[in-house]
Amino acid sequence: MKEITKAPGRILLVKPSSLGDVIHALPVVSAIHRHWPEAELRWLIHPAWRSLVESHPGVSGTLLFPRDKFRGPGGWLRSLAWLRTLSDWKPDLAIDLQGLLRSALFARFSGAPRIIGLSDAREGARLMHGERAIVSGTDHAVNRYLSVLDRMGIPRPDRPEFELPKGGLPEGFSIRQPYVVIHPYARGQGKSLTAQMIQAFSEGASPLRVVIVGRGDAEAVQVEWPGNVEDWSNRTVLLELTAILRGASFIVSSDSGPMHLASAIHPERTLAIHLWSDPLKVGPCFPDSLVWKNGRVSRVAG
Repeated sequence: MKEITKAPGRILLVKPSSLGDVIHALPVVSAIHRHWPEAELRWLIHPAWRSLVESHPGVSGTLLFPRDKFRGPGGWLRSLAWLRTLSDWKPDLAIDLQGLLRSALFARFSGAPRIIGLSDAREGARLMHGERAIVSGTDHAVNRYLSVLDRMGIPRPDRPEFELPKGGLPEGFSIRQPYVVIHPYARGQGKSLTAQMIQAFSEGASPLRVVIVGRGDAEAVQVEWPGNVEDWSNRTVLLELTAILRGASFIVSSDSGPMHLASAIHPERTLAIHLWSDPLKVGPCFPDSLVWKNGRVSRVAG
């Protein structure tokens, strides 16, 4: 099938979750908006992440995927009713960046005459895609997503562009004194930083102000922190976290969604801690970020 040369009037982007993946998809939207500024793009997304994309100049609106409402008895019936609403907008093009059977069904039910997916889509999703962007298993997630631009005849950017909201600081948070941020939490066994790691970092950073952020098991880190530590764990919403990261002098984070948020905002001020995950695939995307792996700190490009 030929590359798309005429700007589609309406584009549906299917990327419901997770936080890191949503951030990785932002450069795709930026590139589309730069090439086709008149196109109307709507993003199918989980409600938890909508605040990150709704202010993007290339996003005309969001279609919310209320996954939690589809659980339990009657969930399938509610999901079928929701699927029928996808075709109401009638997009000209659907882009499935999630690459799962469910997301491919969303793209198909939208009624879009053209559907672009990724060549490594799983669960039979490729059978639902009309076109496939070729990706490599060694590509970083950002480059994997940018591959769909090739199918649309849109040049890939020299440097991925992340359009993120400024956010707003939570009540009671002061920016009068400089601070460094540590985000210790992560999904996945053995990816979160321990209380001992946080304690050692805070003591080593003293007398600098250290701010702990993120959402995780608060009971696991209820310890007596040094006097230079402020614990904002489980006390911020997403846009408040964004504002705290923007104001930070430096950020240390586990391999997590907030790490990708930090590295998109301040790539040169972010250190990503990879206890076992592969930083080449899931680490910061910019070469000027720092990575800790196996006791060694290096630049992403190093």
